[in-house]
Amino acid sequence: MSSADPTERTGPVGPAEPDVRPGLTDSARDLAEGGTTSTMLVAAALARIEASRHTLNAFRQVRAEAALAEAADADRRLEAGERLPLLGVRVAVKDDTDVEGMPTYFGCDGVLPPAGSDSEAVRRLRAAGAVVVGKTNSCELGQWAFTEGPAFGVTRNPWSTAHTPGGSSGGSAAAVAAGLVPAALGSDGAGSIRIPAAWTHLVGIKPQRGRISVHPRSDAFQGLTVNGPLARTVADAALLLDAAAGPHPRDPHRPPAVDASAAARRDPGRLRIGLALQPPLTLTRNTPHPEVLRAVAALAEVLARLGHHVEEARPRYGLIGLSFVPRATAGIAELAALHPEPGLLDPRTRSALRTGTRLGGRVVRAARAREVRQHARIGAFFDARARGGPGYDVLLTPTTAAPPPRIGAFDRLSAWRTDLAMTSACPYAWPWNVLGWPGVNVPAGFTRDGLPLGAQLLGPSRSEARLISLAAQLEDDRRWYEHRPPAPGGR
Repeated sequence: MSSADPTERTGPVGPAEPDVRPGLTDSARDLAEGGTTSTMLVAAALARIEASRHTLNAFRQVRAEAALAEAADADRRLEAGERLPLLGVRVAVKDDTDVEGMPTYFGCDGVLPPAGSDSEAVRRLRAAGAVVVGKTNSCELGQWAFTEGPAFGVTRNPWSTAHTPGGSSGGSAAAVAAGLVPAALGSDGAGSIRIPAAWTHLVGIKPQRGRISVHPRSDAFQGLTVNGPLARTVADAALLLDAAAGPHPRDPHRPPAVDASAAARRDPGRLRIGLALQPPLTLTRNTPHPEVLRAVAALAEVLARLGHHVEEARPRYGLIGLSFVPRATAGIAELAALHPEPGLLDPRTRSALRTGTRLGGRVVRAARAREVRQHARIGAFFDARARGGPGYDVLLTPTTAAPPPRIGAFDRLSAWRTDLAMTSACPYAWPWNVLGWPGVNVPAGFTRDGLPLGAQLLGPSRSEARLISLAAQLEDDRRWYEHRPPAPGGR
């Protein structure tokens, strides 16, 4: 993979002209009111996907014929008076998500059989009326914060095609940021929704574990991985979350239902917010990039101006990484062992497979058993009744420690050096995967070179409603949806 790109573009950091590509809520409303048709919207999305194939490369598979047939059916149902939350609206899902009749490559090379049925999340999206136009690119087995690989090539950032959109939900992020689709489903096992959302100027929600089913992989990556939405606005992300949420009968994690769309319309009240710029303990000594610190500090000032109490804080993360590594590598090993042609896997994946095999069994069970104590220790940060607990409502941190890296920055690195590079660039997101608690990336501005940056709103168990309300309040003030990259391949 080459880092050179003759088509490099860097997007604007000022307001652009009005967007002609409607969002998820706008599309649903326009369809219900008869202002457009699903066939028109889906055909336009397919045209944009094709036009961007050589510049962004966001999609691994496209369902052109099937999606147009489903759009025509949605138009007939709309004409007959049927109404559903997403009837006729086009969306995309990540390459790790089962869609009936399509292989689930999850970034891997080789010949894989088509899925025999939809995953539970896709089943629910279809039940809400959505038209899935295709599956977006992911790095191999979702391991890295970039979306590149020999199986599909390079997925590029719409804001600057010389840079990565992040990973592992990089294809979903690139597709939404570029306006190919108004929203997409991603997955997050160590920040894989929040990191690409930060690097492409999107809202990305990592929900509570179990909020959106990951069935048929109902305890994906030893409980680290959840599904969640990426969108340009909080309302769009909340709508997709509501449509996809709900358990499969065999899911082990079943949190009570939440109305995310209602939360996006609700004032969060005056909150006590802890600002943590120091990352959790890692093996690297790199400090966050100055422009990241500047952007997140500026966001903290906005929150204070909006009436919240904001102060610097230091959560007691402890040695939470000792729980993350066995669970993550065991999850990779479980999936890699199923590949019919293991010789096609990246050498770094094969290294993770060996590590995960060694750390499986008793070690990973012990790692998961620590979660109860980790909940108590870090939960005290949010509990005013706990001994010494400061009683914060929300934790604000950077989403990443660095701006988006350039394409090819991780080529030819060993497994160990790749992991170190990832930990250095992205040290903030993964503890919340160990805990299983929700987090929301919000856009935090741009570097001086026009590259997007993000910040995390993190909360305790089942706190999505509060985080979404706060994100919506920030959006009303910051109006980040007015900033968008150039349209790939022209309009």
